[in-house]
Amino acid sequence: MSEDIGPYDSVPPSQQSSQHLSIPVSPTYQRRHGVRSRRQSLSEQPDERTALLRRPSRSRIRIQSPAASPRAPFLSRNHSYAGSVKSRHHSRHGSWGQRLAHALGDSRHDSMAESKGSIFSDERVWYDQFTSTDWVHDSIADAYRVKALRARKDLWGRLIVLFDGAQGWILSAIVGFLVAVLAYCVDVAETTIFDYKDGYCTKGWYIREKANWRSWSEVLGGHPFGDRWTEFGVYLIGVVLFSVLACLLTLTTKTVVPSAYRMTTLDENLAAVNPSQQNDSDNDEDSDENVSPRHVTEEEVVPPMVYYSAAGSGVAEVRVILSGFVLHGFLGFKTLVIKSAGLVLSVASGLSLGKEGPYVHIATCIGNIACRMFSKYDRNDGKRREVLSAAAAAGVVVAFGAPLGGVLFGLEEVAYFFPAKTLFRTFFCCIIAALSLKFLNPYGTHKIVMFEVRYTAEWEYFEIVSFVLCGILGGALGALFIKASRAWAVTFRKIPIIKRYPMVEVVLVALVTALIGYWNVLTKLPVAKLLLNLAAPCDDETRDELDLCPTSIDEIPAILRTLIAALFIKSFLTTITFGIKVPAGIYVPSMVVGGLLGRIIGHVVQWIVLRFPHWALWGTCPIYADGSCIQPGVYGLIAAGSTMCGVTRLSVTLAVILFELTGSLDYVLPFSLAILVAKWTADAIEPLSIYDLLTEMNSYPFLDNKHKPIFTSDLADIVPRVRSQRVVDITNSPLVPAASLRAKLETLHRTGELDGGLPILRDGVLVGLIPAPDLEYALDQLEDESTNLCLMADVPNIDDDDDEGGRDPTDFTPYIDPAPVALDIKSPMDLVYECFVKLGLRYICVLKDGRYAGMTHKKQFVKYMRGLEEEQRGS
Repeated sequence: MSEDIGPYDSVPPSQQSSQHLSIPVSPTYQRRHGVRSRRQSLSEQPDERTALLRRPSRSRIRIQSPAASPRAPFLSRNHSYAGSVKSRHHSRHGSWGQRLAHALGDSRHDSMAESKGSIFSDERVWYDQFTSTDWVHDSIADAYRVKALRARKDLWGRLIVLFDGAQGWILSAIVGFLVAVLAYCVDVAETTIFDYKDGYCTKGWYIREKANWRSWSEVLGGHPFGDRWTEFGVYLIGVVLFSVLACLLTLTTKTVVPSAYRMTTLDENLAAVNPSQQNDSDNDEDSDENVSPRHVTEEEVVPPMVYYSAAGSGVAEVRVILSGFVLHGFLGFKTLVIKSAGLVLSVASGLSLGKEGPYVHIATCIGNIACRMFSKYDRNDGKRREVLSAAAAAGVVVAFGAPLGGVLFGLEEVAYFFPAKTLFRTFFCCIIAALSLKFLNPYGTHKIVMFEVRYTAEWEYFEIVSFVLCGILGGALGALFIKASRAWAVTFRKIPIIKRYPMVEVVLVALVTALIGYWNVLTKLPVAKLLLNLAAPCDDETRDELDLCPTSIDEIPAILRTLIAALFIKSFLTTITFGIKVPAGIYVPSMVVGGLLGRIIGHVVQWIVLRFPHWALWGTCPIYADGSCIQPGVYGLIAAGSTMCGVTRLSVTLAVILFELTGSLDYVLPFSLAILVAKWTADAIEPLSIYDLLTEMNSYPFLDNKHKPIFTSDLADIVPRVRSQRVVDITNSPLVPAASLRAKLETLHRTGELDGGLPILRDGVLVGLIPAPDLEYALDQLEDESTNLCLMADVPNIDDDDDEGGRDPTDFTPYIDPAPVALDIKSPMDLVYECFVKLGLRYICVLKDGRYAGMTHKKQFVKYMRGLEEEQRGS
């Protein structure tokens, strides 16, 4: 698996200064002697096929198999680039599950490796930074592993098979429990620290109860500004202090990656500069064919990209990772610890942000780390993503207390590959997380989340119109928030000092939040408690006394003034807060803004019913006690869900979450109707969700499997012409000089195709393909690249004793895929899309009249799709 599950690996200190990399040194850093540095090979100008990044890492850890391998028994983790960015600590000692399996039986080898040349099933280098995983290879590798296990028919063999099948369930249970425990710690810590801005409990500083509360004005005796202003001063200092501490923690996760695109960040500040338009010139590469890729100048080096793995919610990155894209560091232990601690401080500061979105990221980190227990998941990216999907769903469970909603969230939002067994294990993981958090009781109310409410009164039929209005306005508000966030990013965050010093923006946002949020009784509350007060019915004992429940028509105007002021304040604060360098979610803040809007609509409807009580339309509603039968809290929750739908474009998931929050079947129809209308409205105003926008602006090669553009072209439109530097021709001889292969490999690196490959041709016919990572590993094993000739095709072997001395390192045939996926050049683009999405391919070879005509990479296809979508949106 590509995601980090330990400390980052690093380049030597001597190289860090030249690469501008600030990554902690890994205890596993080692370099194979004799492998020369190729640091400059990626520094040339990008050509017509330049992809997202260049000069990332090349990890040298390969998947092991129970089958016998012809390769060297020891494989060091060498760095073929001195300036590469390393982020995976993987000692490859036997995992706990592997050691237990070996304890149950002997380690007999199976001869099945001979069936496919041994290489395809298991011999593969680990995925590099900013590359795509090979789903087909991972599936085949797991099939060979299972076949090896089932080959044993004795008792121990059967026990091993049973234990192997139980590993997924064990992992799901462990992940669900650990996610609940960590959520409990965050919930308790942030609610306790949040109150420190107002005072402390005299019974103990760690107690959250305000029964024995002592404010800071009492502690300081009203000095030096009087009671009111002294409390405000301490509150202001607390907001800024907690925000700064959260930002300082977040900045420690900074990762700098050399890039072919000029981007400011890779996270939710939305300040990414649009990628520079590259000219699709056919002559760029031809002019350089006779020039070594190593000879470049410093002036051609593109400024690096920066991302902070603990900033923002991380949901967009989790979705991209689950689609098969590799982001080192986003799911590591360091990110888990720093994001959890930073989340406590950022939420406790009182900024307009939530902890629910980061819970998804934190839970996925736990799932990624837990995979280390079993080699079945630790060494297979495809299997690992089954656990990550379940973990992400568990994050939604602890965020909203909705097990069913968590499963649907995995299906609708983050999961890219979701087989039936993954669905059931995800459900099991969600149930474990919900039960664990229920027993832990973080708020002392026996509720999983603070804003869980219950509605006992039924809704009236005439309210359908009001519910639809809530859906329309909520969806529009969510779509406008996306537009406002993008506008704020491309204006304010383009200021040089803000781009260079993220702490400045955090301090400014904290000051503005304290200055304008302190004086309104609603905006001063934490977002979760504010949502509870907006959604709770008036007979709910858990709500605060905020005078939001009128007893007569005369009290409604004053309540409306307070709500309208809070709506404008909270909308503004949420817009400027989203994207700052602290752990922050957008789920509950967007729901709060919608809740304020819905509460306003509810009180307006309540006023109309009380003002005109004799209208037959109302029936017996006006004669209810406490004003009328109208429950403004219902309107608040419906509009809250509608606004969140407008921001995230979740639909069925959100309806189920609202149902589970209320536990009332009576309100399933209003919730569903409002969310349906909200999604239609939001799609009409802004076609992208907030996470689609982040993915697009950060130029992740994410191939959306839920929204397919209208294709009217065929494969020929995106296939570049064949160049000698991109193929291996064995027409004259199957022996190819290693120096030539190295030059071709570095051509791929220059264009960002670290996960690409070199087609092997004989008389223009495609006879195989060698993936770039495998080719680089094979070249690194050679003793003398300048003189070695590499065997690139099977030839008759008359030497029966050849295997006694070990495998010849110049024999590259075990690394070659003899049957790469190929399509005809006239294939419709819909077929190309389905191959990339359904099969998870990284590249497709193209044939014309049976002969090789080129290759299309996944990143190139994603770039084509985005251009097509922009063209269709513009028209």
